[in-house]
Amino acid sequence: MTAIDLNSDLGESYGAWAMGDDEAMLAIVSSANVACGFHAGDPVGILKTVKAAAERGVSIGAHVSYPDRVGFGRRDMDVTSAELTADVIYQIGAIKGVAAAAGVTVGYVKPHGALYNRIAHDAKQGQAVIDGIKAIDADLVMMGLAGSPILELARASGLKVVAEAFADRAYTPSGALVSRREPGAVLHDAGLIAKRMLQLAHDGTIEAIDGSIIKIDAQSICVHGDSPGAVAIAQEIRKAFEKDGIIVRSFLNR
Repeated sequence: MTAIDLNSDLGESYGAWAMGDDEAMLAIVSSANVACGFHAGDPVGILKTVKAAAERGVSIGAHVSYPDRVGFGRRDMDVTSAELTADVIYQIGAIKGVAAAAGVTVGYVKPHGALYNRIAHDAKQGQAVIDGIKAIDADLVMMGLAGSPILELARASGLKVVAEAFADRAYTPSGALVSRREPGAVLHDAGLIAKRMLQLAHDGTIEAIDGSIIKIDAQSICVHGDSPGAVAIAQEIRKAFEKDGIIVRSFLNR
């Protein structure tokens, strides 16, 4: 692989509550998953992040979520299809408006947190999200967990997709993310993470939490903006890629 996308969840600060270092991350990543206000982010902060991404030529995605600010979008919700579709339309519409004000466009959609994990294997909620994306802009790319059924469902529904792997998360032998409730679910060693991502970029494989080697076909790698040491991790990955001749470039620019 000669080029790969690096993405991060940004725009998540809310009022006096700061989350992550958007400015630093935008100097490293090629795609920004910008909060839409449902799990995090306020209008002035979202606009600031979108403008900063635009200035750096970083692609912008709508980071849609369940309506769960208190739980940071990480609590599963049993919502109706009609509600979820409308929520997705509403959130994408908000980011599209902010992007237009900054003179750029939104290129993709990445569900956040519990919604991301739920729709990876839940066809009903997955279809509701897909329907919301198609209703507002069928040209948007949907980002989802590499190897999960949601990607095929989105393709079958007419959406373009991009498969994603996670730099700072552990994997089960089946290719799912280890639950954050389990020990070892989140990785913190920047050097180790960079080595894992080089292996992924070269071989399409990664070591699961039990030591087995699993196949992962991904075109984008996520570094969570809210993880401790997120900037250092992203810097280490980018440095390792550039040293190895791998170009960090948005999947939208290929």
